[in-house]
Amino acid sequence: MRKLFLFVLLTQLSFVKTFAAQTRPQPTGDSVNIYNKILTSPEMKADLRIFREIREKANSGLYRYRSPKQIDSIYKWAFKKIKKPLSTTEYFKILLQLTDFEGSCHNYTEVGKDLLNFLNRQRSFFPYDVKYIEGKIIFNNQTPEIPAGSRILSVNGVPDTTLMHSFYKYCTADGYTTTQKLTGSVQRSFGLRYLLEYGLTDSFAVSFHPPYSNEVKQVTLPAVKLEARKENLLHRYSAAVDSIIDYNVQPRYSFRMINKSTGLLNFRIFTMAADQRDPAFPVYVRFIDSVFSELDKNAVPDLILDIRSNPGGSDPTYEQPMMYLTNHSFKENTLAYINFDRDTIPFMKYFWGVSTDSKMSPEELVAGKQFLKDNFQPFSNGRSYQDTVYNPVYYPKQPAYKGHVYLLIDENTASAASHLASLMKAYASNTTIVGVETVGGYYGHNGHAGVVYELPHSRIKTKFSIVYVVQDAPLKPDQPEGRGIIPDHEIWPAFGDFMDKKDTQMEYVLKLIERK
Repeated sequence: MRKLFLFVLLTQLSFVKTFAAQTRPQPTGDSVNIYNKILTSPEMKADLRIFREIREKANSGLYRYRSPKQIDSIYKWAFKKIKKPLSTTEYFKILLQLTDFEGSCHNYTEVGKDLLNFLNRQRSFFPYDVKYIEGKIIFNNQTPEIPAGSRILSVNGVPDTTLMHSFYKYCTADGYTTTQKLTGSVQRSFGLRYLLEYGLTDSFAVSFHPPYSNEVKQVTLPAVKLEARKENLLHRYSAAVDSIIDYNVQPRYSFRMINKSTGLLNFRIFTMAADQRDPAFPVYVRFIDSVFSELDKNAVPDLILDIRSNPGGSDPTYEQPMMYLTNHSFKENTLAYINFDRDTIPFMKYFWGVSTDSKMSPEELVAGKQFLKDNFQPFSNGRSYQDTVYNPVYYPKQPAYKGHVYLLIDENTASAASHLASLMKAYASNTTIVGVETVGGYYGHNGHAGVVYELPHSRIKTKFSIVYVVQDAPLKPDQPEGRGIIPDHEIWPAFGDFMDKKDTQMEYVLKLIERK
């Protein structure tokens, strides 16, 4: 079964204030007020009831990490917030917090494309890149106004900690994991999300400490168009190091020998094949086999497996390397089900499809219904269980790797990639995990078969995955429930390495190998 993946974090949008109070005058017909409709209290209440009813019926993960009492409590809070008219974006912020509260990295909710397109046309973007390092917002371009490595103290009068916390709700995560919220509140939030959170502006008043200094300096940066911001991001200070784990830059999978005794196997994204029927799949399988044959032939003692910032992909791609790293059979899951009748789609009146970009066509809807019938058994006792044919047993393959594996993970390791990390923590031999806790869960997830619904009054769309999955992940004393994969060595990027343009986590692994 195809695993729907990627944190489409750019689409998880919210507002704190009405745009009208912060926008510059716009030509008639292209004003933010055109796209940011004021909703009445009855309209919002109706949408909120539908929002919850849909999730009660179709979202099997609603109560995975939250009790009915907790869900009731946050919805009571939400209803209290909508007693007076609100802009669509103010209302959206409330729904976004409900979405985040559930605890699934595959959840997101977004406003209409017309508003997003309007914002993308404006000259209101923060011009440069920033990076989260050691709990601080670090300036990530070398400019005459602000040197690279400067600590940002405030932007337009908003302190750095307030800025970061305001963006946490955009970063959904499995269970109670917070690692991606920390970095995402900086590295994924000073583009479009900043406009959504704080409105349009002509300039940015920035207070900062220069690197290795406590002196407070201030500068005002003019806002730029999106194209200019994108150009500046290409020339950010850390671009060379960032590109090492960027699936937009690197091949999806690759292998090389760092030296005679250490191999490096990279998986940047698990989209090398859609499924076993994809012609690309046997090509990928042969590649994996050739890698482990080479490692065995040359008796390579150390292997680094790097899945940092891998957002996921499809079965059965991530299972392939695992079969060479264990002497234990394993499955994709021990339990998977949807909590509605496979022969129906709940709330068809509001059903949009599987992507927010375009509504599902009648032909696609027929194929989608057939997918549910093929993958799930008839409805019984309140559930439609996954057909066992789609949950095969994977057995160890030869030549098994006999050396030591160093698995590199980070807070952006998600979905299929975090599932591989879970399997490795569960069953891999001679493995040391280095990096940062993954955003994807160890024991389970709701990540298969995403669906999208559109609310009738606000036209806000919400997406979630319908399949409740319990992963093949035995209980571990160092692995709490509701958390991502916990590394053996928690290593975050260091400021000194940032300034020296070094990869902190890779450097740490290489030192571990050297000391061994």
